[in-house]
Amino acid sequence: MTKVLILDGISGVPLGEELCEAFANIGTAITYADLRKFKSLKFYGLKSAFRKALNKRENADSFYHLPKLNEASFEAYIRQQSPSVILVIGFVYKYLTPAFLLRIKQEYNVKLFLYDTDSCNLYSKRREFVFFIEEELPIYDEIFSFSKITTRFFKDTRKLNASFLPFGAKELVLPAQFIQDIDVLFIGSGDLRRIFILETIRSHVTVYGDRWSRNYPLMSDELKARVTDRSVWGEQLHQLLFSSKIVLNITRSHFYGAETGINLRIFEALAAGAFLLTDYCDEVAELFEIGVEIETFSSSAELQQKVRYYLENPEKRLAIARRGHERYLKEFTWQKRVEAMIRSMAV
Repeated sequence: MTKVLILDGISGVPLGEELCEAFANIGTAITYADLRKFKSLKFYGLKSAFRKALNKRENADSFYHLPKLNEASFEAYIRQQSPSVILVIGFVYKYLTPAFLLRIKQEYNVKLFLYDTDSCNLYSKRREFVFFIEEELPIYDEIFSFSKITTRFFKDTRKLNASFLPFGAKELVLPAQFIQDIDVLFIGSGDLRRIFILETIRSHVTVYGDRWSRNYPLMSDELKARVTDRSVWGEQLHQLLFSSKIVLNITRSHFYGAETGINLRIFEALAAGAFLLTDYCDEVAELFEIGVEIETFSSSAELQQKVRYYLENPEKRLAIARRGHERYLKEFTWQKRVEAMIRSMAV
């Protein structure tokens, strides 16, 4: 019997816990481990700073880091759990050396899988991205990637075993009646591309997320007044999605530059029965019927036009939201995702 251990490297978001719940719902033996909560190396902060400084002096162009966890203690945990499969969410290198996990794979006869959720966030960190590609990715039996662009890169350029597995979302109980008092909702961290786009609809938008206050010098007073500078997840996120006439998704600059726009917010919005307006990319158009299940924009001018149109035409907005939710239930629940993973893990 397949026994899965999830090692969550991005536990600041609930994706790993939701996947664990979905595995359990289909009868899989599953354990969830938040890597942030394991025992760290003694004097980790001092050791890490010293070794980084030493590496910078000796080889400034290489990436060096000190993984946080005590590997002997973690190996004892692996022996206790005795999994047949380890599924890493996001990455492991910040917590454990890839060489250590490879040894665990070989000595304990464990299959290793990665759900690549965050590789695009490394594009602007060249040395770290190269380390991730060369040191961590090759240890996995298979890489499930959220994006066709990254899947193609892993397979064609790096010759790795990778498959496209877009995000899903947790199934929600929708309210019997939607009281939508937010015109346009955007939830996400602040960056320059998002600021420039949001300024064009600042009289309609409500913004939640981190890293906005540091960008206040770049923003109008009107947009700043519409920002709540903190992250939201779980029940508060769901209530905001339920309360919004339009849920706006704007991909971050490096995602957009790589021509991928398939992020988690798309599926969370559809799971909540929301009307989704996201920036266009070919990957989105391949997954959804635009104008029928979701809507897209390709410029600030088109965004302004579509915000006005769908606020003035609620019946069309609600019809698209309904069809988008139906499509989500058919193809994009987390249960659909873990069923695909289990088929690969059982081979």
